[in-house]
Amino acid sequence: MSNVKNPDIRDGATAASAPHIRTELPGPKARAMLARDAEVVSPSYPRDYPFVMSHGRGVEVWDVDGNRFLDFAAGIAVCSTGHCHSQVVKAIKDAADEFLHISSDYWHERQIALAEKLNALAPLDEAAMSFFCQSGTEAVEGALKLARYVTGRSRFIGFLGGFHGRTMGSLAFTSSKYTQQQGFFPAMPGVTHVPYPNPYRPLFAGADQGKAVLDYIENVLFAANVPAAEVAGILVEPIQGEGGYIVPPDGFLAGLRRICDRHGILLIFDEVQCGIGRSGKMFAAQHWGVAPDIMTLAKGLGSGMPIGAIVARKSIMRQWKRGAHGNTYGGNPLCCAAALATLELVEKEYAANAARVGAYFMARLGELKQRHAVIGEVRGKGLMIGMELVKDQAARTPAKDLCDGLITRAYHHGLLLLSCGMSTVRFMPPLLVSEVQVDEAISLLEAALLEAQVA
Repeated sequence: MSNVKNPDIRDGATAASAPHIRTELPGPKARAMLARDAEVVSPSYPRDYPFVMSHGRGVEVWDVDGNRFLDFAAGIAVCSTGHCHSQVVKAIKDAADEFLHISSDYWHERQIALAEKLNALAPLDEAAMSFFCQSGTEAVEGALKLARYVTGRSRFIGFLGGFHGRTMGSLAFTSSKYTQQQGFFPAMPGVTHVPYPNPYRPLFAGADQGKAVLDYIENVLFAANVPAAEVAGILVEPIQGEGGYIVPPDGFLAGLRRICDRHGILLIFDEVQCGIGRSGKMFAAQHWGVAPDIMTLAKGLGSGMPIGAIVARKSIMRQWKRGAHGNTYGGNPLCCAAALATLELVEKEYAANAARVGAYFMARLGELKQRHAVIGEVRGKGLMIGMELVKDQAARTPAKDLCDGLITRAYHHGLLLLSCGMSTVRFMPPLLVSEVQVDEAISLLEAALLEAQVA
């Protein structure tokens, strides 16, 4: 059993308390707010179901009508230390008492301390330097600029199924859904996509999809289409997120490292979703012992505060000159305070909890798979877990409608989830989640799955 406790539980609820759905969903207060929102907020947000939040503590959240939910989406893997962790909240309040902002034209203690902490933690095989921004897409944009600046090259390689953001540079790499690019062509030129190795849905012949993709890059792409000497960087998620929570085969990331070293290409790891303890280690790359040249961070770094970072080898970062890249809000003192508190909690306790409870969660999902033929595969590391739904086990035909229905039914049962890939339910609860809460989530999930199958 996990020894991690949820901080500051409100309304007398505990992790073991029963779901508390008081109203038909959405309730009257939620419906009123949805109507107001429809008049003034952009309709472009990809919202799945009408959850209108009031407050949260730990893994539990409540809507404006008083209904209680287990949050296994965590703000898209952002709320790494749970909702309103007392240590994070105190750090933010203490920083706010001093000053709310000073631009990156100047210096302050918390930004320096955060860069020092990332230097101590980053798996880069040499000292690291950091550039701070507000989001994952900004971190990716900056990493691309840095790679071009340092190498003098203009091309990049990305992966099908990848998600790296929605601004025009990162959007050029994003390919988890065509709707993310539809209507915005052309994005940044010079990006060539190759398949991400997916053992469950192989695109190449042979048992080792990682080796097949590496062979394709080296012996097909570089030989026939993309001059290796013009490639500035290879951008890859160590564990693919929006593409389906896909864990690559052992040896794949090490193979990318060898290709990059052979051709003078920078290896860029996007750890925006899979980093900061999510996989059961501080960084997902540490599962394979592969060091990137540049790493992008965001999401779980600030426990909900908007912060992103480019972390690069010092020998690379120090090459760009004054004014080559900047950011008005980067290194905001409140965000840096939240990140410092988050990293302390993750390093001391929550990464280990993610590994331990994640293994328990995977086992419970494995039991669920034995009872339901529509579950094709359960995969993941730590608390980054995907459950792929299929129409047919042998053909592995994606069951998108079932997946969408399950997500909606889970909401009505008091469990917040999101999907990814073609038909994968993804589980990304706060890293302090307990085995008791996992058990509750499994019960809610199975009830929703049974309903979705007959709908």
